[in-house]
Amino acid sequence: MPFWRAYYHIVWATRNREPIIRPEMEARLYGYLVRKAAELEVVVYAINGWTDHVHMLVAIPPKHSVSEVVKRMKGASSHDMGVQGISFEWQRGYGALTCGESQLSIARDYIDRQKSHHAENTLQKALEYCVENDEGPTLKGMNIDHVPTIVSDDHGGYDVTGLSPF
Repeated sequence: MPFWRAYYHIVWATRNREPIIRPEMEARLYGYLVRKAAELEVVVYAINGWTDHVHMLVAIPPKHSVSEVVKRMKGASSHDMGVQGISFEWQRGYGALTCGESQLSIARDYIDRQKSHHAENTLQKALEYCVENDEGPTLKGMNIDHVPTIVSDDHGGYDVTGLSPF
């Protein structure tokens, strides 16, 4: 079994950012997402949201891609809401940011306080952002013709003697 620590703050929105997530449906929706995550072996540290989006702080095993996990959670939860007679659709895209272990409590607090952040307008724009298109890091300024010495053949490799990842 591999050693891994892969934490993500994920956010996705309802179709067209429609404010359809009502307080009385949150327990079912969030509970369903947590159960679906468990089926996928994803650990959920926090879940919360607003009328038009959901935030989750999760650990995703490396055998699963973030996109596949989000796709399955969105599809299954949308289907479950439909079975309950609720017309419900998610947008196509999502936002995903990585977190280190030392940032988990900060991310958890931000997610736990979603309602007050929206009510008090104390949002962190980058943590609320999700789009339908892939808007990953820009390649601007990256020299693709130059191989960095750290990955070239003549580099001696890493010396990890005595180093700990924690």
